[in-house]
Amino acid sequence: MSTDSLASKRIISNKREFSLKNFFLQWEWLLILILVFVIFFNGFLSPYFLNIDSILGSSMTFLDKAFIVFPMVLIMIMREIDISVGSTVALSAVIMSVLYNAGVPMVAAIIICLLVGALCGIINGFLIVKYQLSAVIVTLSTMILYRGLAYVILEDQSAGDFPSWFSYFGWGYVGKIPFILILFLIFTIIFTIALHKTTFGRKVYGIGSNPKATKFSGVEVSKIKIIVFTIAGICAAITAIFLTSRMGSTRPNVADMYELDVIAMVALGGISTAGGKGKMLGAVIAVFIIGYLHYGLGLINVPAQSLLVITGLLLILSVTVTNLKFRKRKK
Repeated sequence: MSTDSLASKRIISNKREFSLKNFFLQWEWLLILILVFVIFFNGFLSPYFLNIDSILGSSMTFLDKAFIVFPMVLIMIMREIDISVGSTVALSAVIMSVLYNAGVPMVAAIIICLLVGALCGIINGFLIVKYQLSAVIVTLSTMILYRGLAYVILEDQSAGDFPSWFSYFGWGYVGKIPFILILFLIFTIIFTIALHKTTFGRKVYGIGSNPKATKFSGVEVSKIKIIVFTIAGICAAITAIFLTSRMGSTRPNVADMYELDVIAMVALGGISTAGGKGKMLGAVIAVFIIGYLHYGLGLINVPAQSLLVITGLLLILSVTVTNLKFRKRKK
């Protein structure tokens, strides 16, 4: 057979050959096992937990903050961070509540809440890309700024007395499924498709893997970053709506340390802090792991300070393990 005929039969493929071993060694399978363990651990603590109604209903206690996880995945894949999300939640919630108490219709107050969150995100993104500043420094500064503004507006008071229909966001059901869980699953589908199946998602991965090469390839890196940080602000405002609805009122100190929980969920989900690696599914599973773990520990009255210690240890462990995993892959 001639050399030409051999060359003509060569097939070059950019797809990896499927391996059953590699499939089941993915980080997400380990997370599923941990989630099952946490659920049965809660069932051991409370005999009433291990039924579908309790498992679904208890998700309402932590899913409000989970909406921030989606944009945080994008941010960390881009090798950035946003530690101002908790303060954005507080400022958005305070402005929405104060406006409603001042006579603004609730629907208009909710829309303004979303706009405030978007503005906070735009400010973060603009400062980072315009002046080439570290995301840690910028969002640390705005974390203090946004929280401070919330205290200036409401001082140490609370605002509430919302219309009865507003409580549906935090406590409503569609059949036997919590409304917040249904919306969370819809967001999961949207963000998963956006990250893994669209050009926008490939650009996000490209920025995290090699921002200079991505920029030289024609991608508007600055524009993508501002968009992602704006989405983070909007999702923080969505969290503000659900949290305020669930609590029935708001104060300037709401959503304190939310950024720690959110970053822990994303890191535990396998998103590399070095950028360019990770899957949305892992972060979604991690939401339920940490959420149900906190819920279970709450059943035995574990102090809030101890929960912070546990979350911090989980964050250190997840960052260490995921970074070691990606290093082995590179070798």
